[in-house]
Amino acid sequence: MSGSATASLTALNGVSAANELTQTPVGKALPVLDGLAGLLPWGGLRRGSTVVVRGSTTLLFALLAAATAEGSWAAVVGMPDLGLVAADELGVVVHRLALVPAPGPELVAVTAALLDGLDLVAVARQPAPAEARRLSARARNRGSVLIPLGSWPGADLELDGSGRWQGLGDGHGRLRGRELTVRSRGRGAAARGNQVRLTLPGGWPVDLPTDRPNVAAEPARLRSVTS
Repeated sequence: MSGSATASLTALNGVSAANELTQTPVGKALPVLDGLAGLLPWGGLRRGSTVVVRGSTTLLFALLAAATAEGSWAAVVGMPDLGLVAADELGVVVHRLALVPAPGPELVAVTAALLDGLDLVAVARQPAPAEARRLSARARNRGSVLIPLGSWPGADLELDGSGRWQGLGDGHGRLRGRELTVRSRGRGAAARGNQVRLTLPGGWPVDLPTDRPNVAAEPARLRSVTS
């Protein structure tokens, strides 16, 4: 990665190295919403870790919500259709969310620069395995959290989300909420795996690859139904 990518980010107002943005030391955990804490062996998103998210951008937003609400900065790379309204409804503080919708051939350089400057970085495309491992090592070194959306070699934890909407009848009705089932598996302390069911009232259906109908959204609250 060229130094210009890092310099251009650190020159932005309010952006500095990840371990300067918060007093949380490397290795400690960034907060998550209560319903998700039981899935994570560290009780939150451990700094320096790589946490894969599969099947649901709703789950990605839920992971980013508590950390951004407490002052952390996040970025999403390679998702041009990301719904910021849905992110806001699920509790993400969107003015602390940087978007790089189309990084093109600079995917690795851009992701590495963001890992230098922000607390959490989600990336929607996997580079070559060697480059993916280097990005995980960079997150580990910088004390940031790398969140790939899909397969990633050597990830510390993998979260799979699937769900269904509640409230629609036979061609009529109003979406009242979404039930999301999340399964975890990983290495070390996360090897045994876990599962929770969460209920998110209202919101937009933002799971990929399904379409997003234009429906009214209600403020989201996340609660665990069962574990």
